[in-house]
Amino acid sequence: MLSGLKHSVGGPIGDLTAVVTVSDDGGSSGRLRREFGILPPGDIRSCIVALADDEDLLARLFDYRFDEGEGLSGHSFGNLFLAALAGITGEFYQAILTAEAVLSVRGRILPATLSDLRLHARGLSGRTYEGESAVGGSGEPLQEVLLEPEAPPGFGPAIEAIQQADLVILGPGSLYTSVIANLLIPDIDTAIQQGRGKVVLPLNLMTQPGETDGMDGLDHLDAIERYLGTGTVDTVVVNTGELPAERLPAYREEGSEPVIVDEAAFRERGVEVVDADLLAPGRLIRHDKFKLARTILSVLESEGRSGGPATD
Repeated sequence: MLSGLKHSVGGPIGDLTAVVTVSDDGGSSGRLRREFGILPPGDIRSCIVALADDEDLLARLFDYRFDEGEGLSGHSFGNLFLAALAGITGEFYQAILTAEAVLSVRGRILPATLSDLRLHARGLSGRTYEGESAVGGSGEPLQEVLLEPEAPPGFGPAIEAIQQADLVILGPGSLYTSVIANLLIPDIDTAIQQGRGKVVLPLNLMTQPGETDGMDGLDHLDAIERYLGTGTVDTVVVNTGELPAERLPAYREEGSEPVIVDEAAFRERGVEVVDADLLAPGRLIRHDKFKLARTILSVLESEGRSGGPATD
């Protein structure tokens, strides 16, 4: 979505801000977090790539993972780049600002908080899960998701960006570990609830194995509003493109199913439904970045505003 919207920055979009969760504890990000005491860089790295001018080259470079070398194996170049900048500049946010300047990023990337967080959850079975990786692979409906420490302070510039945004876009992405993880920060919730902008939820195309098994579109909304507050989401964006039937068996083998959408149920809740063909060409079932961006811009234009969205 960011890589599609960035082409409108300075035109229909005055400013574009990505507010990024910082609870990742797995893979390269988790190792750097434990070894250097920095915020996990993985999701921030992905946003830098999406918003950079030369996205194709940077994607290959920043996503490159070393497959050998003592201490290097498993790390991505982009994560090491951000860790090195944090060491040079003395703080992780300054490292982000430096990377934005060096790589000609269109927009801003802000961590939701500067606190060192761990994500926890309790499933309907009563089992508890500690850490984002465990929460994302729980494989059962989650009764409660929380942060440790509880109620960390939101990052000031991120709070201000949300308050001033004309659109606040929740996702698309991992429901609990990417979207709701930000909504567990009280300052983020308050900024969304009290901000002037419309709150938009682009629905995921497919369920995520281990995280949203069996959840339909309304379940996604219910999960978000359990933390954000009932009636906070104004609009859902729904794909009307036909999913390629020949690809669905492979997804089902991995435990992923299409997210079923009952548009009437959303409208009964007072939620606006925006329909569009959002499907990207190719073998993978994913959003097309330009189709999604055009749809988001149409929502912005319907509000008669020209500021810019913040994405959560």
